Amino acid sequence: MYDYLIVGAGLYGAVFANRKKDQGRRCLVIDRRDHIGGNIYSQQVEGIEVHRYGPHIFHTDRREVWNYVNRFAEFNHFTYAPVACYRGELYNLPFNMNTFVRMWDIRTPKEAREMIDRQVREAGITHAANLEEQAVSLVGRDVYEKLIKGYTEKQWGRPCRELPASIIKRLPVRMTFDNNYFNHPWQGIPKKGYTEMVKGMLEGTEVRLGIDFLARREELSRLAERIVYTGPIDEYFGYRFGSLEYRSLRFETEVLEISNYQGTAGMNFTDSEVPYTRIIEHKHFTFGEGNPEKTVITREYPLAWRPGAEAYYPLGDAGNQALYEKYRSLAEKEKNTSFGGRLGTYRYLDMDQVIAQAMEDAG
Repeated sequence: MYDYLIVGAGLYGAVFANRKKDQGRRCLVIDRRDHIGGNIYSQQVEGIEVHRYGPHIFHTDRREVWNYVNRFAEFNHFTYAPVACYRGELYNLPFNMNTFVRMWDIRTPKEAREMIDRQVREAGITHAANLEEQAVSLVGRDVYEKLIKGYTEKQWGRPCRELPASIIKRLPVRMTFDNNYFNHPWQGIPKKGYTEMVKGMLEGTEVRLGIDFLARREELSRLAERIVYTGPIDEYFGYRFGSLEYRSLRFETEVLEISNYQGTAGMNFTDSEVPYTRIIEHKHFTFGEGNPEKTVITREYPLAWRPGAEAYYPLGDAGNQALYEKYRSLAEKEKNTSFGGRLGTYRYLDMDQVIAQAMEDAG
């Protein structure tokens, strides 16, 4: 009945389906959730667009990706500039001169560089073998202790010394007074929300929600010539070699009877005493638009993951990568089935990377 059965109505599945539809192929997209959009799903709450599964700020340096998403959404010019709270002390992120001035009461990039270099020398790190050593070698001991250690250990559920150095390499460090978290030239939030953007991608494609592919695999597989699977690759194979490790999240969303709660879209809580990692105030993604008398905040709590829970962040250390390679070998032998997206390829991917991957895979 269909050329492609696409399992997952998230970003990868929507882009793949859109490209194949444009090529004249007939696709069926299914998802076990009751909505499209996957983790970028957004919805109106009290007149405010709310990111249900955590904040998603679109940013890219790929012109073809930027041109593509602008076919389906008009973007505002939002740039992410979160604030870190350490036991009541507030610091700008990403790590920049505003951070260093607050941390050390210095004034110039030269002073900041000298302070970091001195702390790196005192640490005696020549080759960063884990996240803690990588972080200290980037920004020194003070910034690590106040703004990285507690947050990271809450997020990943492990001591920083047991986490791979690669996790922290994503963090920018600047010797300028620039609070823009991302360096990419194209950034923003869809003015009508991510759900509307994904709806545009899926226009003209049949979508069925509330369907668990793995529970009805034999029946559903007969519907199409090929299957594109975007769920967890280890779950697809029945955890044959054991479970890959992920981190999960719990979101606690609250409507407040005030117009402005924290003055920023993202406030990170970097000490270990606060149980959540951050508070998101959604109306600041759209510069305060929406209900002028109310605001919506979401507290984000990291959780240990177990099979059946939502998998948000692949824990890509050496052991898990070796396990993934076993599943990847199985996937390569799977007849008429391909795997894509963050969970299907067990990679931490930004939205633009997911879109680029889907565009390339769809041809």
